[in-house]
Amino acid sequence: MTDTAEKAILAGGCFWGMQDLIRKREGVLATRVGYTGGDVPNATYENHGSHAEAIEIVFDPQKLSYRDLLEFFYQVHDPTTKNRQGNDVGTSYRSAIFYCNDQQRQVAEDTIADVDASGLWPGKVVTEVSPAGPFWEAEPEHQDYLERYPAGYTCHYVRPDWKLPRRSENVSR
Repeated sequence: MTDTAEKAILAGGCFWGMQDLIRKREGVLATRVGYTGGDVPNATYENHGSHAEAIEIVFDPQKLSYRDLLEFFYQVHDPTTKNRQGNDVGTSYRSAIFYCNDQQRQVAEDTIADVDASGLWPGKVVTEVSPAGPFWEAEPEHQDYLERYPAGYTCHYVRPDWKLPRRSENVSR
């Protein structure tokens, strides 16, 4: 990481699809998939307990703001389904933001309020907002999976007409 780079950790279902879409965003410097937010040390695909499948993103905040990253996160997964994305069911596939500092927590909470107020999704956001903890990198076969297997499984896609409005320009950012 450079002095200006920031880190974000997001979970929105199967990590393959999230990584494939997020890594293509301008300003994203690096991504890796893994497990976080749970109870098993040294988590693996076969033994990750209550951890979520997540993506760690290193990004340049001068090219991609944390807010813009979260807006894209909400565009490519359904944050209103508890412990589920598409055919993937269980706590591993929950929607979660693991913030790295208080500013990220505030931006996450504000973005969630905007998503709820927007009516873009059929229900209320169930995204967990928690402090970042240990991140256990997934095995090599899970990294960049959809680059190696372009026809592989994903339940994530860009919704082209999806644009998140802000509740009010008076809300501090």
